[in-house]
Amino acid sequence: MQHPPQQHPKGTSAHVLLSSVFGPYAQDDEFGSRSINPMELYHNQVTREQGPFSLRMFHRSWGIIFIQHNISAPCAVLDFPTRERFVEELKAHHYDIVGISSIIVNVGKVREMCRLVREHSPHSTVVVGGHVTAIPGIQHMIDADHVVKGEGVSWFREYLGEPVDAPIQHPVIPSSFGFRVMGLHGPKGGGSPAATIIPSVGCPMGCNFCTTSAFFGGKGKVVNFFEKGQEIFGAMCDAEKRLGVKSFFVMDENFLLYKARAMELLEQMKSAHKAWSLYVFSSANALKKYSMRELVELGISWVWMGLESPESQYQKLDGTDTVALTRELQSHGIGVLGSTIVGLEHHTPENIAQEIEHAVLHDTDFHQFMLYTPVPGTPLYEDMLDQGRLLADVDLADIHGQDHFNFQHAAIPREESKRLLDWAFRLDYERNGPSVYRLAKTMLEGWKKYRFDPDPRVRERIRDAGHGLRGGYGAALFAMEKYLRTSNVEVSQKIHDLRKEMEQELGVAQRWMNRVAGPAVLWLARRDARKYPHGKRIEPMTFLERRNWPKTA
Repeated sequence: MQHPPQQHPKGTSAHVLLSSVFGPYAQDDEFGSRSINPMELYHNQVTREQGPFSLRMFHRSWGIIFIQHNISAPCAVLDFPTRERFVEELKAHHYDIVGISSIIVNVGKVREMCRLVREHSPHSTVVVGGHVTAIPGIQHMIDADHVVKGEGVSWFREYLGEPVDAPIQHPVIPSSFGFRVMGLHGPKGGGSPAATIIPSVGCPMGCNFCTTSAFFGGKGKVVNFFEKGQEIFGAMCDAEKRLGVKSFFVMDENFLLYKARAMELLEQMKSAHKAWSLYVFSSANALKKYSMRELVELGISWVWMGLESPESQYQKLDGTDTVALTRELQSHGIGVLGSTIVGLEHHTPENIAQEIEHAVLHDTDFHQFMLYTPVPGTPLYEDMLDQGRLLADVDLADIHGQDHFNFQHAAIPREESKRLLDWAFRLDYERNGPSVYRLAKTMLEGWKKYRFDPDPRVRERIRDAGHGLRGGYGAALFAMEKYLRTSNVEVSQKIHDLRKEMEQELGVAQRWMNRVAGPAVLWLARRDARKYPHGKRIEPMTFLERRNWPKTA
C-alpha cells in the first residue's frame, strides 16, 4: 500500500467518484481496447471456442464497490460507463476526489480519463488504482495526483481521516449479470443466482506469473478482510437476506488454504442449517487437506484449480495427480475449472502438444488456457527484464495472455504462441464437448450420490441442484446433441447418453419437457451461430450507485 503524503483537506465531507474505465470494450480502438479481449471472463479465457455454447456474462468491478462501502464520505460508483457518461457525471456533481480503477491493458483509457477530469473537473484530486499501477513509470504516463498500489480501502480511509482499522463492511454484490448462452438470456447469475464474497485479497502461494499475488504484496502475503469463519458467515447471511441467494462465489485466491477458517464457517452453517453452495478458488495442495465429505458438507460445488503443467514445479501442485483429483471431485458433484499455462519455460515444439493433450485429458467442466506472460509487477516480468527477453514492440494493451507472447521464449516462436493457444481451446471443446454438458454431467453425479444423504443440509443442497437440472439443462442437452450430430459424432453420442440418463433419473416429465423445449433451443443456437460465428459482441450495462449521498446534492 502506498500511503498519501497528507489527508485530504475536506476529509469525510469530500465527495468521491469511483469509476471503472469507459467502454466499449470488445473492439479495437485508439484507447487500447481489443476485440480479442472483451470484458467477459468466460467468453474471453474459458469457453471462447465453444461457439453458441460459450457462456456469456459480466462481473462487477468489486474493488471500487468495496471501497465505497467502507468509507463515510459521500461516494458514487460509476461502473462500465461510456466516455460520454463519465464526462456527464463529472459535470453534474462537484467531486473533490475522482478515483479510477483499471487493469494494465486499459492504461490508455486511464490516461484519457485523467485528461477528462482535468478538463471538466479541474478542482478534483485524481487517484488511480488497480493493477495498472504496476506498470513501471506509470506516474509519468498519466496525469494523476496519487497512484495507489495494492488494497485501496485502507488508503482511502487514511486519506479521508477515517479510522484505518475499522471493521470491514462487506457490500452485497450479485456475482454476475447479463447471462446469455445459446442465444438465450438467463436469470441474474444464470441458472443459480449467486453473491460475491471477498474474504481476502492476494495469494500467499506467490507463483512467479501471478499478478494478484504480486499486486497485494507477493509470496507469503495476503490481506485478510475476515480472519474468522464467523465473519464470513455474517456477510453471507446478509447477502442471502438481501438478494435471496443460496449460492456464493467466494473471491479468494486460495480460500481452502485456511482450513481452520473454512471449518469454522462450516460449523456456523451447520448450526443455522444453511444448505449453501460455494464456488471457490483453491490450489491442489489445499484441496488435499480436506476429505471429500468435508468439502461436500461445506457446500463446495465448484472449484477453480490451477493445473499449469505436469512438469511445473509450483508448490501449489506439490506432486498431486491432478487428473485423479479432478475425477474424484466430479464424482462427488463438484465441478472443476482447470487452468493451464501454455508456453512455460520447459515447453518446446516437441513436448507442447503432449502437455496440451494432458491438460485436455482432465476433462474438467471448464478449462482456462493462458499464455505464459510476464506482466508488469510480477517476479516473472522482472526476471525477463533482467535477461533482456522482453519484446519492446508489444503494446501494453496486448499483454493479457490471450494473444501472443510478449517475451522471447527459448524454444517457441512468438507467432506460434497464438496458434498453440487457440488449438488448446479447440481441442478441449472437440474432445470433451460444451462446458454446459460437462457441468450437467457432474451435477447429475452429485445428485445420484447425495440426494438421500443422511445430513439434511447436504440433501437439501443436492435436491436444489436437481431442480436446476430439471429447469433447462435437459433442453440444452437436446440442442447440443442435435447441433453436434454431424460435426462431432462422438461427443453428440455422449450428450445423448447423458440426456437419456437424466430423463431416467428425473422422471417422465423431464423427458417431455426436453422434447418440447429442446427444438426451440436448438433453433436459437443455430441462429446464434449463423449470425455471430465468432460470438456476438456484447457490452456490459452501466451502473451508477450513490452511498452516504446528501439529499440536497
